[in-house]
Amino acid sequence: MKKQYFDPEKDGFYGAFYECPSASDKGMILMLGDAVDDHMAVSGAKWLIRQGCHVMAMSPKKKDYGHHNYPLERFGKAIGVLQEKGCRKIGVVGASTTGMLALLAASYYPQISLTIAISPPDFVMEGFYRDGKDGMEERPGDNESSVSWEGKPLPYLPYAYRHPEYWLKIREASKAGKDMVASRPMFDESERRHPLQEEEKIRVEDIHGSVLCIGAEDDVLWDTCRYIRRMEERLKEKPHRCRFKALLYEHGTHFAFPESMLKIMLPVGGKLLVGAAFRAGREYPEECRQTRLDIDRKLKMVLGRW
Repeated sequence: MKKQYFDPEKDGFYGAFYECPSASDKGMILMLGDAVDDHMAVSGAKWLIRQGCHVMAMSPKKKDYGHHNYPLERFGKAIGVLQEKGCRKIGVVGASTTGMLALLAASYYPQISLTIAISPPDFVMEGFYRDGKDGMEERPGDNESSVSWEGKPLPYLPYAYRHPEYWLKIREASKAGKDMVASRPMFDESERRHPLQEEEKIRVEDIHGSVLCIGAEDDVLWDTCRYIRRMEERLKEKPHRCRFKALLYEHGTHFAFPESMLKIMLPVGGKLLVGAAFRAGREYPEECRQTRLDIDRKLKMVLGRW
């Protein structure tokens, strides 16, 4: 695929633009994987291009899945580039932590008219690093938010544990549940110790256009279905302009991707990957596949109508 890179020093954000070969006025900001040109990002771009969208992949750095004080202004720069390239409609899609980023970006930039968040939280997460310090795969930042705006960190839900207990607790939960990674007990404990404050919540009522949040009850990273329901309840209480749709499933794991996207990522063995990563994927493989098929149909329909 033809791509054009963008650099924070020169362009104000790190990204890669993947051009749709057919004429289109749709541009999707995509956040998948830990680099804008890794296998996950390229697979997501291919899938979106097949749906008739230009794609701007974004990530914090060239290869870094850590998130700490990520400037939301970078989305404004990316939106400007997409508009210069003729994209009249701007959307954003993210999964997991970047599902949070997608919702936050849409709440700050009214130019975004389609927001897709897969397995998102409904609050700003504390910042975290993946630098291998002291042999730990991941660690919390030193009182850092995951996101900043105008040079100031956004208020965030603090993690229940500090380094190195943070990763040891995640590893303990992962081993107990026989999952690749499980942090749901830690997030539950974080809210128990620090009840979520208003300033830490994502202002979904400020989002314009259509919002689609996708989650599965068996997600072991965090209780995403509870978070999505809280967003629904929030919108019942506050004036808003967005059209919010929740797709909630009993089975699907944290990898609640469209089935045809997963097949691009892994032409052979996509179902095996979900099973290898999460116990629910091993115990309910067909139910998880049916979830991904349903997500596939509905996302294609949403993108087609957009």
